[in-house]
Amino acid sequence: MKNMDLILWRHAEAEEATAGQPDARRRLTPRGEKQARQMARWLHEHMPKKLRILVSPSERTQMTAHALGLPFEIEDRIGIGADAADLLAAAGWPGQGGAVLIVGHQPTLGRVAALLLAGEEADWTVKKGGLWWFSSRGRENGTQTVLRTAISPDLI
Repeated sequence: MKNMDLILWRHAEAEEATAGQPDARRRLTPRGEKQARQMARWLHEHMPKKLRILVSPSERTQMTAHALGLPFEIEDRIGIGADAADLLAAAGWPGQGGAVLIVGHQPTLGRVAALLLAGEEADWTVKKGGLWWFSSRGRENGTQTVLRTAISPDLI
């Protein structure tokens, strides 16, 4: 079993939904742009050198990811309304190895966090702009999942 890092990054604060505007077209607010920049600075200081970045097709997740200034892939399987199994499959967790950053949405990210830490999905909250970083390590008796950090932009 290969070691793997899975970093879940919830999009930063976005505009409220308005009548007639598709949810996927909502953009970051000025506060959200600041949150994304703060987390991107933190990520640049801590992220693995080789990192695959997968981003939901929504406008707000792409704007959040752009704050990193790194190339990313748009991944439909992690879009609005995705389920935990689809997100983990898109990431290749835990067997792919390496490091993957997912920029996505609630409630999916919280459900993935609950599944990885508690063994079953639950409606846990990942704050807007927040990040949860998991590591998977192969051991003789199976795979061990470790929460390396959970941080929100207001703590940076």
